[in-house]
Amino acid sequence: MFDIAVSELTSSRWDLQQEIAHVAAHGFDAISLWRAKVSDVGAAAAARIVTAAGVRVSSLQWAGGFTGGDGRSFAESVDDAIEAIGTAASLASPVLVVHSGCRGGHTRSHAARLLAEAVETLVPIASRAGVTLALKPVNATAVGCSFLTGLGEALELVSRFNDPALRLALDLWHFGDEAELSALVPRVADVAAIVQIADRCGSPAAEVDRLPAGHGSLPLERLVSDLVEHGYAGPLEFDPVGEAVEILGYDGVWQETRLVADAWADRHASRRHGAIPASTVGGIDRGRDGDRLSMARGHFRAGSAAGSRRSHASTHTGSPG
Repeated sequence: MFDIAVSELTSSRWDLQQEIAHVAAHGFDAISLWRAKVSDVGAAAAARIVTAAGVRVSSLQWAGGFTGGDGRSFAESVDDAIEAIGTAASLASPVLVVHSGCRGGHTRSHAARLLAEAVETLVPIASRAGVTLALKPVNATAVGCSFLTGLGEALELVSRFNDPALRLALDLWHFGDEAELSALVPRVADVAAIVQIADRCGSPAAEVDRLPAGHGSLPLERLVSDLVEHGYAGPLEFDPVGEAVEILGYDGVWQETRLVADAWADRHASRRHGAIPASTVGGIDRGRDGDRLSMARGHFRAGSAAGSRRSHASTHTGSPG
């Protein structure tokens, strides 16, 4: 069975109590928390809510912006990241997602030095707190909060520090259709702390939605299967955001995600035991599982949109705090 988590970024208009109730109802035992929502109730209260429901935190999002692109100084961003490490520890979150920040008017080499300096300061603090920093690169065609636009570059930085407190956050919405990922799967599987999952049609860009898995053209199931085969055992965080989420509704998205994740896990287990050929990887609308998914999607589109609203988190480019 895969380690499946969902994200607060998907359900941005629900409060934490609502989210945890629905997460548990759909059989998920992990959720990625968003710092803005945690601050609404306080870290201690958030921890009590999560623990009481028997749900764990897969990651906390996010800290960073060390290049000053969001208007804060380098020192302020580092201090904020230290605070975020403390919050992650109080939530028993094993992972804090870290963005480098955009170039912010710096040369690329200077931006890289700022990131390296921040990481050098933060890694020992995170290690003492029992928190892993997951450095998140973004696709070069996407407008985001990171100048770190290549998987290879991110892997080199992680390798340079060679510390278990610094690992990688792989977002398949950003890199799911790149040949670079296929070539780097063994290395990525070895150092990734989390894998974030959303589908898309077209190239990644600010105006392109993060679709639920199976609603776009990315070979997500194949990539997940390849990563797991190469040893990745961390959480798979499903975090779609945008119009499709509005149509399906939060509850509908998470119910469909449960079906998709279970279908992927079943087929992966069957392939490992030789029950089905590897050529079936990548399809989600085949056989019994595909019929169930198609029926569920038809039901959600017909009846679940009334309670949904467009998310404020559709581009993942907001302030970390």
